[in-house]
Amino acid sequence: MSSADPKEYLARREIPQMFEGLLNGLMCYRPDDPVDYLENCLQKVRELGGSEKVKWDTFVGPDKRNLPPLNGGQARRSFFRNVLPESCNFPYRRYDRLPPIHQFSIESDTDLSETAELIEEYEVFDPSRPHPKIILVIGGPGSGKGTQSLKIAERYGFEYISVGELLRKKIHSTSSNRKWSLIAKIITTGELAPQETTITEIKQKLMQIPDSEGIVIDGFPRDVAQALSFEDQICTPDLVVFLACANHKLKERLLKRAEQQGRPDDNLKAIQRRLMNFKQNAVPLVNYFQEKGLIITFDADRDEEDVFYDISLAVDNKLFPAKEPAAGPSELDLSLILDAGEGAESPAETDEQSEDIALRFGDDYLREEIKKVKIALMLGGPASGKGTQCERLTQKYNLTYLSMADLLHNHLGTPSERSKLLRDLVQHGSPVPEDIILEILRDAVVSSLGGSRGFLLDGFPCEVLQAQELERRLCAPSLVLYLDCSADTMTTRLVQRSHMTHRNEVTTENIKRRLQIFYQGIEPVTTYYHSRAQLCKINAEKSPDEVFLQLCKSLDSIF
Repeated sequence: MSSADPKEYLARREIPQMFEGLLNGLMCYRPDDPVDYLENCLQKVRELGGSEKVKWDTFVGPDKRNLPPLNGGQARRSFFRNVLPESCNFPYRRYDRLPPIHQFSIESDTDLSETAELIEEYEVFDPSRPHPKIILVIGGPGSGKGTQSLKIAERYGFEYISVGELLRKKIHSTSSNRKWSLIAKIITTGELAPQETTITEIKQKLMQIPDSEGIVIDGFPRDVAQALSFEDQICTPDLVVFLACANHKLKERLLKRAEQQGRPDDNLKAIQRRLMNFKQNAVPLVNYFQEKGLIITFDADRDEEDVFYDISLAVDNKLFPAKEPAAGPSELDLSLILDAGEGAESPAETDEQSEDIALRFGDDYLREEIKKVKIALMLGGPASGKGTQCERLTQKYNLTYLSMADLLHNHLGTPSERSKLLRDLVQHGSPVPEDIILEILRDAVVSSLGGSRGFLLDGFPCEVLQAQELERRLCAPSLVLYLDCSADTMTTRLVQRSHMTHRNEVTTENIKRRLQIFYQGIEPVTTYYHSRAQLCKINAEKSPDEVFLQLCKSLDSIF
């Protein structure tokens, strides 16, 4: 193991920063039992999420946080010299042979001046003047943040700051510096640069442009901790632009950029790591800004000019209300997100796409969009003509046909944990729980949100509880179609069908039992929807063309 290995480990884990926080706490409170105190502090470190989350004042009470750090604001390289001065007479001098702790810090051995290290002691903007308008542009790697940020800055005469470019320039100009050499390795592997280092670089840049009317910051923050640090040390942004882009699109763009530009952080391993980091951090970050009413989401899968047009409308409305208001894109049209006309996805692709959209817009947003979709239910007994009529209606009204039986059958062949559970239930003859059915149905709806005018659902619900859960967890149907057909007619049709398909196991007794089960379940369901004025009974005894005309009259009212 080289001597650099332990240094790199301690630096990446922010161990010296954690010790700084612990020592600050000890010196503030001087507990009688320091070991017990440190054990409690370390437990807090675990609850916070690790040593990377510890700051100098983490273990300092609110009553003392208005004081500067106990190191007197000096450079971090001198912190441990202040805490453990050289005059201390250690009983065991063998420890002197160990390298000083400060050498392990990613913040040490830097060519930054004492003034630069003290930057966090000062406010970035003059408190006596309004600070410039701040727009943060965030999104996955390859979502077009740089392109859109430059366009915003040019349109409104704002300054542009690329956080990634700041770090890359610093790395290039201080390539012999151990701190920045380590940061270069971290970035090249797809990890995030240390938070405090990044904030310091942003603050230094901002202090160079104090008179700017507005500033667009590209690529920051990447997680909630960075967002909190930005607000604590700089200011609350005026607007956060989130560029939502499908995961596979991001990967394609990054690989293409790697070929064209040769950026060191665009290698395949780093791309996968960056996408994983983004996936883990995106939803909490978006939700955080949503709660503060600062963020607007844009579909970045489209042409960059279309995206910029929508962003311009939002900036005009949010930051320049004196202008004529325009309809902003906060209500995204999900038909623009997914390509219409694509082939049917596999259940595994459907699950991934559902998760991808949830990441891009947040679960709350997705739930609201699902509530808006139009779903027509097709109810009817075996051989009532549902399959034939659903196929014709799907074509006429450009609907997405969802057969619950087909969805469950297709899902059995996927390698997911859910399908494994489903196979076990089927093999043991157990009914499929409503939770699983509704999860599969929800994923199917999400994957087709942009591909049709609405949905035609066949084979669900089969009982009142399922109807209630459908409305609670997905959406209320816009219309419920019931193909009303007598038991005699359905029996005749089933017998004829069995002769045509040579299915000798289909007997009159089997048909009778099947219809009995159907009627027991369907009657409460039709009564339920009738009481809610959603049911439309169709006489299914007539010819297929006559039945189709009746169905069209009903569907014309909603599509």
